[in-house]
Amino acid sequence: MAIYDSILDTIGRTPVVKLHRVAPAHVELYAKVEAFNPAGSVKDRLALAIVLDAEAKGLLKPGDTIIEATSGNTGVALAAVAAARGYKFVATMVETFSIERRKLIRAYGGKVILTPAAERGSGMVRRAEELAKKHGWFLARQFENPANPAYHRQTTAAEILRDFAGRRLDHFITGWGTGGTLTGVGEVLRVARPEVKITAAEPVNASLLAGNEWKPHKVQGWTPDFVPAVLNREVADQILGVGDDESIATSRRLAAEEGIFVGISAGATVAAALKVAADAPKGSVLLAMLPDTGERYFSTPLFEGVNEGSDDEWLASLG
Repeated sequence: MAIYDSILDTIGRTPVVKLHRVAPAHVELYAKVEAFNPAGSVKDRLALAIVLDAEAKGLLKPGDTIIEATSGNTGVALAAVAAARGYKFVATMVETFSIERRKLIRAYGGKVILTPAAERGSGMVRRAEELAKKHGWFLARQFENPANPAYHRQTTAAEILRDFAGRRLDHFITGWGTGGTLTGVGEVLRVARPEVKITAAEPVNASLLAGNEWKPHKVQGWTPDFVPAVLNREVADQILGVGDDESIATSRRLAAEEGIFVGISAGATVAAALKVAADAPKGSVLLAMLPDTGERYFSTPLFEGVNEGSDDEWLASLG
């Protein structure tokens, strides 16, 4: 058992888990389960990185307010980090993102300012910039802050290299929201493990890296209506589009068949990994990122049609 000085010291060092029933028999498919971070997602890494970097540069002092535009996970993570480090936190968020995320941010003591759906992701970014300027708040700028991919180079990528040291690894698959994971891990793997092929997954309806126009999609946390400044397009060997339905179906499969309860973006990433696996030679080893827990998606399509009452019909069918 370990004893930590702060909850923030438990961020990172997340487990890599083999998938047994979802994966096809001819490959080995592993998942890095970021829900093990204390606030439940990969964005814990980004939030801590940005705050520590700002403190080192003298941009934050005790009692200051941090503000950020977020689809939810970064907001939850920043609210948690702010609470642990003695700051206030304000999130700007598009009104269509799940209610659970707003409540989680508020549970950590944060405030949430909603922006119109018609203004998309760029609208919540503009609102955060306006409020930061008006009130003198520290703007985290997850989409352009170099501390974001830098922390993934130092932690996420280092963990993968350590876990697969002396082991075969053929493919790394991740989605992108800010681009921090794709960029940070991708840049390190290209140098340290050049044999690893890197796949960037994105929604079919918003495949910006593939050169298409943005359209609404259901993979919360993925692909705003712009390509973030921190995203390095050059690290991806291929780009795969994933549909909303297959993303949700794969999330459900991970819970029901592997016992791993994750959000829609994790399902989308594994759906992309299964596409890669279908064409991969026998014995190939794949690693997919699972960004967050499914517990912040109860009000989303991930849980549409799930029975909330007693399973009497199922019981009756048994005779």
